[in-house]
Amino acid sequence: MSAGAHYTPYHPKWYRKRVSVWWWLESGSYTGFVLRELSAVAVAFFAVMLIAQIRALAGGPAAYARFTATLASPAVLVLSVIAFLFVLFHAVTWFNLAPTAMVVRVRGKRVPDAAISGSNYAAWVVLSAVVAFLMLRS
Repeated sequence: MSAGAHYTPYHPKWYRKRVSVWWWLESGSYTGFVLRELSAVAVAFFAVMLIAQIRALAGGPAAYARFTATLASPAVLVLSVIAFLFVLFHAVTWFNLAPTAMVVRVRGKRVPDAAISGSNYAAWVVLSAVVAFLMLRS
């Protein structure tokens, strides 16, 4: 007896339905899922921009001036706005998904999903306000 499958020339081929590249546009939930996964590219974009900004700061005033001039170009501004919207979508969808990913129990009872999402949103608002205060004070 041989190890492994033995196929004959008359072995039937399996039927596999062809799937379009755009299969994810057929359903709102699939579209949201794919867009959320693609939004990680925008998160990476902002991470790279932060690293580039730190590098420009380390390069001195002239390097930082060149960097800020690059950031002021229309193409980078449009790209940054689009990336910001994707990052915002990423954050909102994650906060809505958090109760499923993180089950919290208090005294043996599951904490309601709205409490988990709400606490995430509240922390986001408070931390954003603190950052805005620190950045905008004169």
